[in-house]
Amino acid sequence: MIPLSPTLTGQILIAMPQMSDTRFNQSVIFLCAHSPEGAMGIILNQPLKTPKFADLLRQLEIEPTPPSREIRLCTGGPVDNNRGFVLHSPDWTTDSSMDVDGTHMLTASLDILQAVALGGGPERCLMALGYAGWGPGQLDEEIKQNAWLNAPADENLLFDTDNGSKWQRALAKLRINPAMLSSDAGRA
Repeated sequence: MIPLSPTLTGQILIAMPQMSDTRFNQSVIFLCAHSPEGAMGIILNQPLKTPKFADLLRQLEIEPTPPSREIRLCTGGPVDNNRGFVLHSPDWTTDSSMDVDGTHMLTASLDILQAVALGGGPERCLMALGYAGWGPGQLDEEIKQNAWLNAPADENLLFDTDNGSKWQRALAKLRINPAMLSSDAGRA
């Protein structure tokens, strides 16, 4: 595990096998914010079956114009799951975009969906409905209780569509075999 730093913003969280909250079973989460006030992240490996991106655009009354694009939709977490967030590369921004870590942006306005519907927008992106959230100190305590591992994020884990292996690949970044993980927290 990478040492707990004052902020884990821009890193990924990897759920340990004994995660008691089934909503986070084998989850890989990109942390968009982490501070003493709390934390917020997007689950990367829980794809949405419905709605499809085109259906979502119709619901929002956005008319795609060729060459329209598709973007991946996922369940971002159990909090505010009617609200959409687009995690994306920094090659496209708007005034409402939040710079997460200098390499990734988060946008929660319709501007980005309109740009994508017209064939533009950021090169790499995914849209999440909802997010994962933690109150002050809650995430740090969960990490101390051995519920999560943290690691640097990489573009493939964030944006590729291979959700079935994302958890194993995230663990592999730390050179961890899932079969070797223990549910006991230790102290050095």
